Amino acid sequence: MRYRDFHYRWEWQLRSSPESLWPLLSDTNRFNRDAGLPVVAPPAEGSAAFANAHRRLRFRRFGLTIEWVEEPFEWVRPFRFGVVRRLTRGPVVEMRVTAELKPQPDGGTHLIYQVWARPKSLLGLVVIPIQVGQISARRFDAVMRRYDEMATGAPHISAPAPDARFPTSGRKRLVQMSEKLIAQGSPPELVARLVATIEQADDLTLTRLRPYTLADYWGAPRRAVLELCLWATRAGLLDLRWDMLCPLCRGAKETSASLADLQNNVHCDTCNIDFTVNFDRSVELTFKPNSAVRLVEVGEFCIGGPQVTPHIIAQQLLAPGERRELQLALEPGRYRLRTLKQPGGQALLVTDEGAPEINLRTDEKGWSNDELTLSLRPSLNYENATDVEQLFVLERMAWSDQAVTAAEVTALQIFRDLFATEALRPHQQISVGSMTIVFTDLRGSTRLYREIGDAPAFGAVMSHFDILRETVDEEEGALVKTLGDAIMAVFRRPAAALRAMLKAQRRLANPPEGTRPFLLKVGMHTGHCIAVNLNGRLDYFGSNVNIAARLEPLSSGQDIIISTAVRDDPKVTVMIEAPENGLQIEPVEAMLKGFDEERIELWRVTEKG
Repeated sequence: MRYRDFHYRWEWQLRSSPESLWPLLSDTNRFNRDAGLPVVAPPAEGSAAFANAHRRLRFRRFGLTIEWVEEPFEWVRPFRFGVVRRLTRGPVVEMRVTAELKPQPDGGTHLIYQVWARPKSLLGLVVIPIQVGQISARRFDAVMRRYDEMATGAPHISAPAPDARFPTSGRKRLVQMSEKLIAQGSPPELVARLVATIEQADDLTLTRLRPYTLADYWGAPRRAVLELCLWATRAGLLDLRWDMLCPLCRGAKETSASLADLQNNVHCDTCNIDFTVNFDRSVELTFKPNSAVRLVEVGEFCIGGPQVTPHIIAQQLLAPGERRELQLALEPGRYRLRTLKQPGGQALLVTDEGAPEINLRTDEKGWSNDELTLSLRPSLNYENATDVEQLFVLERMAWSDQAVTAAEVTALQIFRDLFATEALRPHQQISVGSMTIVFTDLRGSTRLYREIGDAPAFGAVMSHFDILRETVDEEEGALVKTLGDAIMAVFRRPAAALRAMLKAQRRLANPPEGTRPFLLKVGMHTGHCIAVNLNGRLDYFGSNVNIAARLEPLSSGQDIIISTAVRDDPKVTVMIEAPENGLQIEPVEAMLKGFDEERIELWRVTEKG
């Protein structure tokens, strides 16, 4: 017997814009939690993931086990989203949810939220109007109005958590550790903000604290907040975690408490791919409160809402042969259209002068190799010309700059000082992307030991290490190791490395009165390299590291030898050409041992005068 379908439609006139509401409303994990829905889980047995991001899930409600197959969410950011759930167990056959955000002339939003539900039995006929029509209706209204207040108010990372749970003496530890952080030099105002976040934020926020996101909300320097989180971890206030991110959906697929536990190869159920982990993109550092301070327990209330993958602008599921038109609002930049079942993707460039309308067709031949140009508000005509269902994904190619990548944090001096034992497993190698590698050595140090004796010379050399450590740290680099009187250091950016070494040379050549001057020989190169474990510490390996090591001997101590890879960096070019910096550059004729068959152009940077 087929029972009548239920349809519920709620509307709100809200003050905030669709763009402001979207991050809150499309975070369906948080929305379902706030609306009082139970935690979802994979099935008790069998696989939860199907093709095209379909999933099998379940929860318990009113003593009943409800199971369903969930289609992937469909959305067009920031205007609408929806999902269909087909139940395999429970009193309902199917449920469909949509949300539509219509911009208003006054800057507000006309929000339309709809639910369709088809009962399976007499029980469903009774439960749907009670649960959806009454209980959920009241909760939806409260949540929508609260989100509107949050979206129109001051920047936020979380709504207050009235049910925050602290262990015995947890609040006392929080106060003690905050005082410890201030005593060791952390800015009191940032410590106060961190304490307030731990006290007041909800569990969903605290389970994955991102330092740069905190910094942006607080209006504080990113480096200062990252350092605070690192110090807070050492103090026992926070725990650090390494999240391994899928290169397609960019979701955290595995989490590790230490670098030694990182896996080289990880599987993503959603995208159905295996990917190789690298420090540059797929490993992000996040934090959560230590369990001795604040108890954080998070279940999943929804698996696949739009905010799980905020870089995806539009996601649409098309049946074989289906066509669909989308109206989009895009920012300038590069995008890619792909489907989960077809290799590759269609490259797209969005500019003011791009095409207002374009046809995008996927078939057995694959995608075009040409980059197509779109306008900022284009009309896209999708066509699935294959004989299988396809999930179309339109995504921004630029990665979020709010992530603290493993490549970045492991190249910071403070991380190496506070977490000296954080290293990969022996024999494990992970790509770290492009780094700037610096090698230095003191000119004439052997003669110094003969002239003034071992003990005074050793003290002078140690003092020079202190200066190098300071200048490297000031420019967000890290001293990897010392090699006799020499060092190896790494930086994420070539210009920062050049500034650091120029400062170090000046300070060593012009020391305080009564202190011996030094000439510092420097060579630097930029390129991809590999992170390895060397004697229990994180080190770097590869041909680009070897090239950098070959450059330092070419330096006289009054110059810096750089490769063309460093010279061609845009910020280095500006730095050298700016008259106020007083720098000059000239080519260097030299052959590098071990690289006889390669032409490596080198340059000598000196200060004028």
